[in-house]
Amino acid sequence: MQLNTQFRTIVLSDIHLGTAGSKAKEATEFLRYYSCQKLILNGDIVDGWQLKQYGTWKKKHTAFFKTVLKQIVRHDTKVIYLRGNHDDFLDQIMPLKVGKNFSIRKDYTLTSGTKKFYVTHGDVFDSITSQMKWLAYLGDMGYTFLLWVNKFYNNYRSWRGLPYYSLSQQVKSRIKKAVSYISDYEQKLTELARARHCDGIICGHIHQPAIHTLDGIIYMNSGDWVESLSALVEDHEGNWSLLYYTPDLTDNETGITEKPVDTTKQIIDNAVPV
Repeated sequence: MQLNTQFRTIVLSDIHLGTAGSKAKEATEFLRYYSCQKLILNGDIVDGWQLKQYGTWKKKHTAFFKTVLKQIVRHDTKVIYLRGNHDDFLDQIMPLKVGKNFSIRKDYTLTSGTKKFYVTHGDVFDSITSQMKWLAYLGDMGYTFLLWVNKFYNNYRSWRGLPYYSLSQQVKSRIKKAVSYISDYEQKLTELARARHCDGIICGHIHQPAIHTLDGIIYMNSGDWVESLSALVEDHEGNWSLLYYTPDLTDNETGITEKPVDTTKQIIDNAVPV
C-alpha cells in the first residue's frame, strides 16, 4: 500500500466537528492517508452552533486537529482555515497567523497554474444565515433530526447487507426549491469570482460536491463530511478532481484502512486542467 500520496492542494469543508453527524474519524483517516503542500479547511470545520446547544466534543474531534498538525510537522504543509457560518466564533480572532504554516482567514485567493481561484466558505450570499440566524438555527435542528433518523435507518440497511443511503440528500434532491437554491447559489458564487477577477470559485456550505464551468467561470464545491464524505484535490499538473471516502477494505487486526478513498468515484471527466 502506498501511503501519503502527495497532492499539491487538498480542500476540505463542512466537517462539523462537535456534532453527532460529523464523520470525524473518516476525515482524519483521509488526512492520514493523503498529504499535501497546502491544506484548505474551508469553513464549518467546527460546529460552534451545536456546541453551544447540545453538541459534544469527543476524542475523535481532537484527533482530526492532531492529524492536521502532523501534516504541518511531517510535510511542511501550509494550512489555511477559512471561517464558515457554523464556526463564526472565529470572527473574534481573525485574521490570525500562527507561525509560518497556519492561518485563520475570512477568504483566500489560490493560484493554480495560470489561473486564480477565489476560495470562500460560501455563506456570504446566504441571507438566512447572515440576516435571520434564528431561522438558520431552526433549520439546523431539523437537519440534525434528519441525520439522527438516517443513522438508525442505515443501521437497519447495514443489517440487511445494503449500502449506505443518505436520506437527507434524497430529500433535498426532490425539493424543487432546494434545487433552485443550489442553482442560484452557484450563479452568485461564480459572479463573485468574476468580480474578484478570478477564473474560478472554490466553496462549500451547501454539502453538494461539484466541479463544472458556469458562464466561463470554474465552479468547485468540496462537499462535506456529514453526508458525501468528499474532498477537492489538485495534483502537481494542476488538475482538480473530487475524491470520495469509502470504508471498504479495512484491516480488522490493525485498524488500517487499505483504501480510504474510492478512486472509482473520482470525477475524471470533470477534472479541470489549469
